[in-house]
This record gives sequence, C-alpha cells and structure tokens, in this order.
Amino acid sequence: MGYAPDELDRQYNARATVPDCMPFLQEYADYSAQAREEIPGVLDIQYGDHADETLDIFPALRAGAPVYVFIHGGYWRALSKDDSSFMAPAFVQAGATVVAVNYSLAPAAALTHIVDQGRRALAWIWKHIPAYNGDSERIHVSGSSAGGHLAGMLLAGGWHDAYGVPDSIVHSASPLSGLFDLRPLVHTHVNAWAELDEAKAIQLSPLFHLPSRGCPLLLGWGEHETCEFKRQSQAYAQGWQELGYPATQMEVPGTNHFNILMQLRQPHSALSRGILGLMGL
Repeated sequence: MGYAPDELDRQYNARATVPDCMPFLQEYADYSAQAREEIPGVLDIQYGDHADETLDIFPALRAGAPVYVFIHGGYWRALSKDDSSFMAPAFVQAGATVVAVNYSLAPAAALTHIVDQGRRALAWIWKHIPAYNGDSERIHVSGSSAGGHLAGMLLAGGWHDAYGVPDSIVHSASPLSGLFDLRPLVHTHVNAWAELDEAKAIQLSPLFHLPSRGCPLLLGWGEHETCEFKRQSQAYAQGWQELGYPATQMEVPGTNHFNILMQLRQPHSALSRGILGLMGL
C-alpha cells in the first residue's frame, strides 16, 4: 500500500481517529435501550444453539414490510446486538421490520466462525421473518465497520446452497465504513485478535468473492475517517460497478467512524433516506 508500518497501523486504528470513542459507544447503548422501551420488540430470539446466536426483532406495523438487518461493528471483538437497535424507532415508523444480529466475538471466535454465524442468522431471518411482518423477498443488509465486512460476506457469492437459501436472499444493502479487503490488517495491531494470514485474509475478503448476481448497494463512510477506511468502500464500489451492479457512494459530512450511525436515528438524514429508498420506503 506504500505505507510505513506505523502509518498503516494508524490508518486502521479507528479509535485513534477521535479523542475518545467511549462517548459514541455509550450513545449506541443508551439510544438502543431507549428504542427497546419505545417500541415493541421480540428480544433474544435464538437463531442457533450457542448463547451468542441471538436476534432482536422490531416488527413493522403492517405485514409484508421490507426488512432492515443490522450487524454491529467493534472490530469483531466488541459490542453486541444490545448496542444495535438505536435506528429501530425511525425505521419501523418508516415501514420496516428491523432486526439486530448478535454474534460471538474474537479472539474466542475465529472470523470464519463469525461469518458462518452471520449467514446462519440471515438464513433464519429469511425463513421466519414473515411471522414478524417482514417480507423474505425484501431483506436489506446493513452493518458498520466489522459489521460492514460481515454484510459484505453476506453479499458474497458461493455460500447459499450450503445454507438452504436462494442467491437472491439480499435484496439491497448498505455497508457503512466497512472492510472489504482484509489483507492490510495482517500487518496491523488488529491481527492480534483477527488472527489472519494472507490466504485467510483473501478467503474472508468480500472484494475477492463478488457474486454472480448483484443487488443495489449504498456504501457510506464519515468525512473524518482515515484514507484507508474510505478506500476500502471505494474499492468495493468499483468492483461492484465493474460487474454492472448498482452502487452509490456517500461520504457523510461532519461525521466520523462512530457517530455516522447516529444519522440512522434521523429518518430525514441523507443516509437514512438513501437506505430507506433502496428498501422501497
């Protein structure tokens, strides 16, 4: 990439882009708790046998609604679904069923296992979401940072038959501040818990597993993110578009890697409008 080792490490140190990330993480938790108080939800639904394999679902007010699936970030080693329902009031009011996905965390769980959990969660949603007023044919997958990577692995080709789902399972998607080429991480502090080598990084990089069937994408990031985080989304958008698939890129002014997500609490923000538009809302 042309970076000295310390600069490459800085490029992928999201927490170092703000004076203190903890207030932003606390906002996730506080607004998510508030959302669970404000609107009806069905919490801690098991999509698998492990205690970490759970979902929170906030049903739309009417049947047949598009489904917004959110996968949290935290560099695969932090946060949970409990921090991931802050957008639910706005999105349910707009007409969506909202699902927050939980997964096991690294390094106790390998990234290959976390990707498998995401795919099993999506398969469960596809099969069961009509009971929560959702339309299985209109599933929108979203996620932030590591969650953006996991969303990208749901967009990847070649996994669907093994999980008993159609390759059209994702109707549209909005990875935010995502990681789509994991090779640079091998040479950064992130590898202390990601535990990647070159081959595994390629195996787990959405950029190298683009599908034979694409869907509309919105790739977003904050104005105050590092060049590498921006480049990751730009490169994925380019790869998507080179296959003839639609992809919109959006840099959100005045936001960073963390507070970009607070735009989702505002249904009239450009980011929310873009996502809801892809969902037909």
